[in-house]
Amino acid sequence: MSNAIRVASAFVASLACVYGLALFAAARQELAPVSRASLCVTEGEVGEASGGRLAVSSSKMRAYFNAFTAPVAEMDFTYLGSTGNEARLGSGELRRQLGLKLRAADACNLVYVMWRIEPESKLVVSIKSNPGQHTSAECANRGYRNIKPARSKPVPPLVPGAQHTLRAEMNGGSLTVFADGVNVLDGDLGADALAFDGPIGMRSDNAKLELRLLAEPPDANATKSRGTPGCKADAGEP
Repeated sequence: MSNAIRVASAFVASLACVYGLALFAAARQELAPVSRASLCVTEGEVGEASGGRLAVSSSKMRAYFNAFTAPVAEMDFTYLGSTGNEARLGSGELRRQLGLKLRAADACNLVYVMWRIEPESKLVVSIKSNPGQHTSAECANRGYRNIKPARSKPVPPLVPGAQHTLRAEMNGGSLTVFADGVNVLDGDLGADALAFDGPIGMRSDNAKLELRLLAEPPDANATKSRGTPGCKADAGEP
């Protein structure tokens, strides 16, 4: 093969790559910040900080977007250290963590993507599945299953004052997670994660934060047929 043909072939291949990446980027729906007014806060408090960001200083925070969207969410956050007045989980364990919720049907059925800070820095994906149960009084801290990822990378340790992003995307039963723009986990959630449906949301334990929660625009068809999830009286999670 002549040099001219090799150069031409490389040029065509590079164009195809760039064009393919452009199509992929165009196909991905742009995420938009979720306002405080659009959040249902079921435990703790979520305030407003400068620049349209949200502020969390409660030892336990649980919230979800009061709209039906695709199961894609991102948290752009600054970790500010401990909340001071720390609270244990329903299991009795003391843990510092933050994360995203997907398909959050209720307190008993949802998917968690959690960035653990202490006692060990790591990313953990859990499915909480309790068919027929819907309130924290019914399921408490039962029904958790941590998934074994097909591929994973360690997440960076969180230090106070540093800014990071956590993004999770479900495509059917497949999950992809990004930390600071790096693909850190791919995995199969299994059939039980598709047995329920609900909005995206967020959660933190003993972590003081300033953040933006981002989601895709509300699904117009779902809103027309189902309305909004509504702020439920007993949607808290242990």
